[in-house]
Amino acid sequence: MKENDATLLAVVDDDADVRTALMRLVSSAGFAVETFATGAEFMRSVDDHEPDCVVLDLHMPGMSGFEVQDALAVAHAAVPVVVITGHDTPESRTRALRLGARAYLCKPVDDEALLSAIGAAIDRAAPAQ
Repeated sequence: MKENDATLLAVVDDDADVRTALMRLVSSAGFAVETFATGAEFMRSVDDHEPDCVVLDLHMPGMSGFEVQDALAVAHAAVPVVVITGHDTPESRTRALRLGARAYLCKPVDDEALLSAIGAAIDRAAPAQ
């Protein structure tokens, strides 16, 4: 894994309170973080600067997390995704993992579980040395 100060996370969630809480959590762990209220907003930014990992809500108005995963798979396949959701169903879990999510966590997200999932996703995405 890169040194945390060089690792950029993107948090994509339509709930402002969740975005703020996640931004504080990952910032306190030493990561750089950008937050996005919509999937479309995130996708507009990703071409300019690709994050090292995306923490992605599945159920958002407009572009859903599934649609973001589809778009990332086409243009930015190497970007690992950690899915978080408040609407867990077996179908959502299966679909998110089939689309390449490195982890699937349910809200409210346990801080340590999320940080561990982010670390594992970034480690798995890192090129072999």
